[in-house]
Amino acid sequence: MTRDLFVPEIAAEIWQRYPEYRALSVVVRNFQRTAADGLAVLAPDPPAWMADHLEAWRAAFRAFGANPKKTPCSVEALWKRVQKGGELPAIDPVVDLYNALSIRFGACFGGEDLDRYAGMPRLVMARGDEPFDTVRDGAAVIEHPEAGEMVWRDDLGVTCRRWNWRQCKRTAIGAHSRNLWFIIDRLPPMPIAELERAGQELIAGLERISPAILHSMRLLEPA
Repeated sequence: MTRDLFVPEIAAEIWQRYPEYRALSVVVRNFQRTAADGLAVLAPDPPAWMADHLEAWRAAFRAFGANPKKTPCSVEALWKRVQKGGELPAIDPVVDLYNALSIRFGACFGGEDLDRYAGMPRLVMARGDEPFDTVRDGAAVIEHPEAGEMVWRDDLGVTCRRWNWRQCKRTAIGAHSRNLWFIIDRLPPMPIAELERAGQELIAGLERISPAILHSMRLLEPA
């Protein structure tokens, strides 16, 4: 474990509105892929607190004006896919790993290419004019969040809309990504100890793919 200077920021107004929110920041450097199997990933059983955790995220989304039925948090979207198809989609070894852990721990996981960030990531309430690059009907487009929407952003624009709903394309992990950043989101009733264990399991899985990685974990909480 190393101490990394990459420290995501969370706006004071978010701590004020969601004082029990916690996030685990995991930085992985010197990542090099060894192989990609391309196989579908069987989803593990969710934890006992999954249903209550999903309801907590629905309430959090409603509080900033989002409709969780149309734009659910990332773990609920994954869980719906598992319930329909019985397995997780095979996308990429790294993404497949954290998707499986997302179901196992009932928590929202996000993975990003750290080198594609401009400045530190920060969780803020959007003004509404920030650019968000995504794809619609197969074409690249620039969207904008709604004013007051909870978003992760950097110096160039929004990197994830509606807290953990949809990531942008610019910072997506790809085959040549070498330095990675992961964020794992938690609300009650998920135990903080399980949040930290989720980060440890993520690092262990990444070490199986790339044994020489350097890594650090940081619990993000109010000052």
